[in-house]
Amino acid sequence: MSGHHQIEIACVVCHTEPYGGDAVLQSACVECHGEALKAAEDSHPKRLFTDPRNADRVAVVDARRCVACHREHRPGLTRAMGVTVADDHCFYCHAEIANERPSHRGFAPEGCASAGCHNYHDNRALYEDFLVKHLDEPETLPQALLPRRNWAWVEQKKQPVRALTLADRDAPQGLTVHPRVAEDWAYTGHARGGVNCTDCHAPKSSETAERVWRDRPDETACRECHRDEVEGFARGKHGMRRAQGLPPLRPADARQPMRAAAQEKTLGCVSCHKAHRFDTRHAAVEACLGCHDDAHSRAYRASPHGRLWEAELAGRDAPGSGVSCAACHMPREAHKREGLTVIRVQHNQNRDLRPNEKMVRSVCLNCHGLGFSLAALGSPRLVARNFAGRPPRHLRSLRMARARLIEANKR
Repeated sequence: MSGHHQIEIACVVCHTEPYGGDAVLQSACVECHGEALKAAEDSHPKRLFTDPRNADRVAVVDARRCVACHREHRPGLTRAMGVTVADDHCFYCHAEIANERPSHRGFAPEGCASAGCHNYHDNRALYEDFLVKHLDEPETLPQALLPRRNWAWVEQKKQPVRALTLADRDAPQGLTVHPRVAEDWAYTGHARGGVNCTDCHAPKSSETAERVWRDRPDETACRECHRDEVEGFARGKHGMRRAQGLPPLRPADARQPMRAAAQEKTLGCVSCHKAHRFDTRHAAVEACLGCHDDAHSRAYRASPHGRLWEAELAGRDAPGSGVSCAACHMPREAHKREGLTVIRVQHNQNRDLRPNEKMVRSVCLNCHGLGFSLAALGSPRLVARNFAGRPPRHLRSLRMARARLIEANKR
């Protein structure tokens, strides 16, 4: 599958035991993807197919195991989303849907998962009650703003933090450092938050361990403070190779168009966040466009989202009104920590890529109505143009939801 091509040389990631068969593969699938399925409230969980009443359907497609649909090493049979079953596989179980729901009469059997109505695992943006709840939203919300990142638990503790200056840096004596490197650090949130050179270059593994200086610390040093971000990075396309003990990803390894000048770069935290400067604004757009060269990426700067981002950077619009590459592909999420709500950036961009309707809850609804969002995401042409323009149509699924609501209110 295209989603696994980066780690396909690490066979033991999936084949954890020789000759283990489908049971071993199933365990490996759940090890990596179980958390995402749980968060998605999986529409087709295993318990649905262990019900004896569905035994006849399991005989056709044994959906108790991931490999019934997601077969590796069969590129000739693999369709979108890594599925190797027929496009009309929904009808194996739902052949009577036209009789059960007259509104579905005349629908093509292969259109279930491609018409903006159903996703096999994750329907959180497509459930009928969710559609009804958001039916009358405008295309753009009155207050179209992204959530603001915060350090709520640090502020709550009220621990005194002394901002550091160039005179405070504790790099080893005799170490030659370019003046610009030190100046970059001095103007960052790290220096303002009391994070000195040795905190990253010689972190303590324990209270008694001796600090060992490393000229080029990796993401393990970042993890000391940014655990959620590093763990998300390791699950995403950018970091999954490193997480499996393989050399880091290069743009040359990608299957999407990448800029020629970036082919041999290696991806880690500082690839995007620039060592010592750690500029999140640079990471949000410039770092992405420095590598990605597909039509969607090339169209960003001239798109409405790109113009909003430039307006925020220039101070013409409010903080949170701009839409960067990261705003959509690495969305901000709320986490509970020590009883407080903390807004953090999700660095696992896989979570919102495929199917792209998964972006609706975490991204699009911050600024747009549901109908507009689904229609835009459902237009490949509009996606390629980075949403420069209007959706060509409104989804029939919303009209169907409204009709059912009207009918229910008549009873």
